[in-house]
Amino acid sequence: MPVRLPETAAALELRHAVRDWLSRYAPTGVVAVGLSGGADSLALTAAAVVEAEVVDALIVDHGLQSGSDAVAAEAAAAARALGCRTARVLAVTVTGGGGLEAAARRARYTALDAARDRLPVLLGHTLDDQAETVLLGLARGSGPRSVQGMAPYADPWGRPLLGVRRATTRQLCADLGLRPHEDPHNSAPEFTRVRLRTEVLPLLEEVLGGGVAAALARTGEQLRADGEVLDELAGKLLRAAGDGATLKIETLATAPVAVRRRAVRAWLLDGGAKALTDKHLRAVDALVTDWHGQGGVAIGGGVAGTRLVAAREHGRLTLMALTGGRHH
Repeated sequence: MPVRLPETAAALELRHAVRDWLSRYAPTGVVAVGLSGGADSLALTAAAVVEAEVVDALIVDHGLQSGSDAVAAEAAAAARALGCRTARVLAVTVTGGGGLEAAARRARYTALDAARDRLPVLLGHTLDDQAETVLLGLARGSGPRSVQGMAPYADPWGRPLLGVRRATTRQLCADLGLRPHEDPHNSAPEFTRVRLRTEVLPLLEEVLGGGVAAALARTGEQLRADGEVLDELAGKLLRAAGDGATLKIETLATAPVAVRRRAVRAWLLDGGAKALTDKHLRAVDALVTDWHGQGGVAIGGGVAGTRLVAAREHGRLTLMALTGGRHH
């Protein structure tokens, strides 16, 4: 049986957030929860076991700190005490490039995806996390898509708490007498997100008079709604301009720039492009609207030993895999 939640303001806010998410995205009420043992995921688990039909807890042990196995075991025990049907610890090895944060994230999501048994996985990202994500997107400067933040649901990942402050999850843990694990990485200044959390956002709140985190999250939500409309229009443009492998320049050139660039981006990604930047998109767009005989644009991606090149040929955009100057 799930633990009965006290009727505190924090408990009611989290229950409503989870209930609204479930009604929209998981009406069957059967979900998994990614549980780290921190306050956000503990509070989410507590609310989920009350509002959902069945909750399975998935705990990732990254093995990055001494005693991480004990922390994971404690989180699993808390999940069972709260009323989860199952609680599994997933041990992972963190490797690969891009820094420790990125490598740990890849390992975590891979493990959760493999263990979820086709269930949606609820994650404890809060409004504060959303604000940090929007700020990171602003720094990348890759257009509106980079500042949309996290979606409430991007199959299979669910984020019911994007409208809930981090202070509220901590309060629910206090209300329940839970002692969340404090990950030392969450206060390590060598991580960019930690400095945003501990230095940048508090300074913005002070200088701008408060409400900054909520405003950033709201901006991301509005941009995401706009982006969905633009994506739909871009899909229609792709169908009108494309024959599968190439795109008709004349059709692309008459489309609004925001729609055209989204269509070209989707086409490049479908063709195997990776790590697209604003510079890539502008260069490919210039093949459509500002062509004066320039050569193709090299795009990251393709199979090993090849590189992708977008070019203009006979009134169409083409995407070719080249090896040593030869087409594939």
